[in-house]
Order: sequence, then C-alpha cells, then structure tokens
Amino acid sequence: MSSKNTEPSSWWKRSTVYQVYPKSFNDTTGSGTGDIRGLTEKLDYLQHLGIDIVWLQPVYVSPQRDNGYDVADYYRINPDYGTMEDFDELLAALKARDMKLMIDIVVNHSSTDHEWFKQSRSSRDNAYRDYYIWRDPASDGGVPNNWQSKFGGPAWQYDEQTGQYFLTLFDQTQADLNWENEEVRRAVRDMIKFWAEKGVDGFRMDVINLISKDQRFPDDDGSVPPGDGRRFYTDGPRVHEYITEMYEDVFGPYNMVTVGEMSSTTLEHCIRYSNPASREFSMTFNFHHLKVDYPNGQKWELMPYDFEAMKQLFSEWQTGMQAGGGWNALFLNNHDQPRALSRFADDGEYRAESAKMLATTLHGLQGTPYVYQGEEIGMPNPVWKDTSEFRDIESTNMIRLLQEERGKSAEEAFQIVKERSRDNSRTPMQWDHSANAGFTTGTPWLKVDERYPFINVKDQMADPNSVYHHYRKLITLRKEIDVLTDGLYERLDDAHPEVFAYARTNGKESLIVVSNFRKQDTVFRLPDAVWTDHIAGKRPELLVGNTKAKPRLTQDITLSPYASYMWLVQQ
Repeated sequence: MSSKNTEPSSWWKRSTVYQVYPKSFNDTTGSGTGDIRGLTEKLDYLQHLGIDIVWLQPVYVSPQRDNGYDVADYYRINPDYGTMEDFDELLAALKARDMKLMIDIVVNHSSTDHEWFKQSRSSRDNAYRDYYIWRDPASDGGVPNNWQSKFGGPAWQYDEQTGQYFLTLFDQTQADLNWENEEVRRAVRDMIKFWAEKGVDGFRMDVINLISKDQRFPDDDGSVPPGDGRRFYTDGPRVHEYITEMYEDVFGPYNMVTVGEMSSTTLEHCIRYSNPASREFSMTFNFHHLKVDYPNGQKWELMPYDFEAMKQLFSEWQTGMQAGGGWNALFLNNHDQPRALSRFADDGEYRAESAKMLATTLHGLQGTPYVYQGEEIGMPNPVWKDTSEFRDIESTNMIRLLQEERGKSAEEAFQIVKERSRDNSRTPMQWDHSANAGFTTGTPWLKVDERYPFINVKDQMADPNSVYHHYRKLITLRKEIDVLTDGLYERLDDAHPEVFAYARTNGKESLIVVSNFRKQDTVFRLPDAVWTDHIAGKRPELLVGNTKAKPRLTQDITLSPYASYMWLVQQ
C-alpha cells in the first residue's frame, strides 16, 4: 500500500460518533433487552442530532459474563439482539442516511466458550493450544506470576484437565489470546475483513494495547505503581507491529475509521498509534483524565476530583498529540464510566447547565467527539437503593472484595460501588414518559432511573433550550467551522480554581472557550497577550452558550454557576 491512502481517511476529523450500548438502547420485542432493530428504529433521531458515525457495541454470540465483551463466536449475531438479517438492515438504513457504522472488535481475549478455547483446553498437544497463553504452575504449585486481573483477583485460572494455568486479564472466563502466534493474528485479520466486506465502515478496538505481553511473564515487584503486572503487557514490545499488520491487510485497503481503546497508555505511544505515517489507527481513547478522582490511582476509593489535574491532562494531550501528528478521540462518558454529569458537575439544581457546560468544554477541543447514549439529554447516575440492583460483574465482584480484602463495611462498599459502578452508564435510555421510559414493554434487564419523567428525549426535542438542542448545535459547528478541526490549542486559565478556559487558533480565526466548573459565581480575566493578539478591535461572535444571557466577549468575563461560552473571532 502506498502512503497516499492515509489522507482520504481524514473525513472522520469533522465527524461526531454516537456510542450505542445495545442492551440498554431500545427494545422492540418486550424481552427487556435492547436489540439491533431497536437501533434501526431510532436512526432518524440520531440523524436529527447530526451524528455521522454510530458505534455499536458487541452484538456477537456471547455468554454475556461481561455484557458481550466475552465473545464466543465472532461471526454470528447473538439471538438476544436479533439476526444477521437485522444487522444487514441496520447497515442499509445507515447508508441510506449517509451515516456510517463502527463496531467493536474484542481480540485481546475471547470467551472460554469460544470453540478455539474449547479446543485449546482439550489437551496440551491440540492444534489450538497455542491460541491462548498457558503456563505451568509456579514451583509452589500456585499461579505462574503475581499479575492481577482488572476485575479483581489473580490474572490466572487453573485448568485441572491439562494441569496448567491460562491468562485472564479481565473476567476469569475471558481468556487472553496469544498474539505471538501468527495463526491467531491471521485469524483475527480474516474476521475483521469479514465485517469490512459486509459494509461496516470502522472498528473500535477493545483494550488493543494489551495484546503484546512480555514473554518472560515476570513477577511485578511493585517498584512501579500500581504493581499489578500491567507494565509487562501495556503497550507491549510488539504491539505496534501487530497493529500495522491489521492496517496493511484491512484498515488501509478498506479505508476504515478506527479507534484504539488504550488502557493505562502513554502520550508517546498514542501519538504513534494515531499518526497517519505509522499506519495504525485513526485515533485513540486514553483514560487519564477519567482517573482524576482516584486517590493514589485507586478506582475503588472515593475523593473529590482534582480539577487542576483534569485541565493539565486535557492540555497535555491536546498539545502533545498536535505536536506529534496524532489524533484524539474526545469523550467524558462511555459504558465503563459513571456519568460525567454526576461525577464532575451538578446533576441536581444545575443539571441542564452542567450537561451543556461539559459538552461545550469537550466539543471545543481538537479530536473526534464521542457522545454516549443519554449524554445528549443530560442523563445522570441513577438513584441506587441497594446492592441487589447492580448487574455488572465488576461491581458485584467489588462489593464482595471491598469487604473481604479491604475491610470495608457493607454500607461503605455500597457507597463506593454506587459512585464507581459501570452500571451507572448502562441504565436504559430514557425516551419518553411512558412505562420504563419507553425503552421496553417488558421487564428491563437493569433498572430505569426513576427521574425519567423529567429527563427524556421526547421533552428535550420539543424544548429549543434543552441539552439535546445544545448538543445538536455543537455537532453542527464541527462541520462548519475549520478552527474546531485544525486550530492549535492554548490553555488560558492559569490554574484558576473555578474556570477552564482555552483558545484554538489557525491564523484565520480563533475560538475562545470559557467554562465555570463550580456552583458559584466567578470572574475570569483573559490574559493580556491573548486579548491583544486575538480579540481587541475584533467583533467576536457568540457561537454557543448555556445561559439565558448572551454576553459579549470582554477581557473580564462574569460567569454564573456552570456557565460556559464559545466565541469565534475572525482574524
């Protein structure tokens, strides 16, 4: 392939992606679980919002231990979600609307129900044995090393039949594939090609930077926190080689949009993953900005988020990726995170202002924005009553482990998991005032948040000042204003305790974004140099704001609680 193929892919730089968690989006059968036809039924809604790319999370055959990220057959649709005919209808309906489909590819691991793994564990000399990572017990008969699972507990499972352990970095039924095996890599590429041939336009690659492990499989001595083994398999020794193989075989020839989910990664690696010259991915997700409320990096402890750390991380990744030619996937919400509205702002009195403020702040940055279902109507974390309401395997594991291993009381464990649970983002989509928020006529698989009569799509579409219409405006601006795509980033707020402010400039126009992240009035002064160089004597246009006020851009800006504004200045 010649390098000229990298440039046409840049169509996604002006796009906005909408993430669909199919189990909770829209149920057309009354099963209590969303389905593929439920998504097809709502495409007019997504088109009206302005969405270009729909990211559909896994709908493959799966035992659903990890809600579909434990794939048992990469080529078949889970009957709970519908049929391959339903999937083809979805593709055709998207293409008719000039929208594109991105699907999840989960190939760091498969389910232990996958035929490859069943063959692999059947005997040590089976042809599929080397498809997974098997190791002998340690000298004491225990696990091969001290690596820890992301879901808690050791990262190894013992197999009685063959007397060896297999690696499971996530759930104990999610066996890590052995990417050192060329046959595994070829099988993965063939599978991705199958979906590309079907007409899928892109792929989101699940925890893809974990596929290359240090083949010594050493113990982690704890010298580099958190000491759970991740430094021996994160951005591993051959990871770029493996991804380039996929690019050369599938991503490049089919002109796919691709995003790599990068666990505990570095800026340097993400530049390489997403710089077109590397021939790897279109863009990357990193999660550092979503760990600013983890005390000492501990997810399962609580603290107020570190606002300054958040601003520094956004700024570091903006300037770093720009300097290195990489591209960010912009997000505050997804299926693995609590709702950003509840986490970083106010989901009560100032819910609408807060939701709009977070959206404006994110959508003004350079990168491709991702909207997670319900975010566009300001869905908060649900009201949890007790632990029996949780469904996520990580959450139910941690309720137990926090008590057994960390000495928490049952109430303390509940309070922590209530804030951190992935189920916060997985409650059913709130469509209208009818029973179960219009999600299903049956019994929902996970509770519907009790506030749906006040927070739903129907009401928001009818209200021109709603969170929904604010998102619609931001998504439209990205297609119309060049500086949102090509403008260089400059942070303006100088560690202001309440405000995050930045500029984007491309020599022809400047964008000024100022957001108050606090529940109090504040004043922010633009730096003299910025005012003189970019604004003085010009006529700035207010593109979008989240209050009834329509302020002119002045050097001293008065901000009410959670106020946020975006101005355009023509040079």
